[in-house]
Amino acid sequence: MPQDPMDQPLRIFVGYDSREDIAWQVCRASILRHSAPDLEIRPLKLTTLRTAGLYYRHDDRATTEFSLTRFLTPHLSAAQNGWSIFVDCDFLFTTDIRNVLSHVSQDNAVHVVQHDYVPTAATKMEGQVQVTYPRKNWSSFMVFNNGHPDVRALTPAVVNSAPPSHLHRLEWVADQKQIGALPFAWNFLVGEYARPARLPFGIHYTNGGPWFEACQGVDFAAEWRAERDRYLASLEGWSAECG
Repeated sequence: MPQDPMDQPLRIFVGYDSREDIAWQVCRASILRHSAPDLEIRPLKLTTLRTAGLYYRHDDRATTEFSLTRFLTPHLSAAQNGWSIFVDCDFLFTTDIRNVLSHVSQDNAVHVVQHDYVPTAATKMEGQVQVTYPRKNWSSFMVFNNGHPDVRALTPAVVNSAPPSHLHRLEWVADQKQIGALPFAWNFLVGEYARPARLPFGIHYTNGGPWFEACQGVDFAAEWRAERDRYLASLEGWSAECG
């Protein structure tokens, strides 16, 4: 009898960009606040991965430091079975991230929110060029089935040699029908979709979040700032206890 995904190990890797350290910190805090403490959450730091010899390509022309390192997630999870998650650092979670596993199937290699849109703005993140391409933002939140043969074949050698389009468009999945679809609430694109009546599970500040001066007025900015303030207050409390 197949094991319930909710009972399987889960490791989460968050894209890290040195220009957005606070975004990673708040993303992690939001995950931990809503989830059981047994989750393992790690940042994907480019310098660490290079030092470890896991990432060595030098042809990056990406807007973030984790553009391609995200595809090392299954390898880094060190699990032959079970599930692992990659998520961009510019997310805020409002529910237990483990609940996303209620939407997965062992038959699929990877699960994503299958966006179909054209960006409304020409720039993002305080002036960076907004690039349009097929399956844009599919790879910003991925749930990997670590036991699937196509995921096991996503080795560091492939990540370091395959064209970026091959990786981001999930062309490494041999049977494209094995790309599972997640509900849109798990990767809600702020600024690209109309603000919903209900709070999304995963709020994605894809064009820039309120940690940027120019993005203070985006949808759900207040929710991000509230999470940031809780996180900073917890640091102050910890410092006071240790002082």
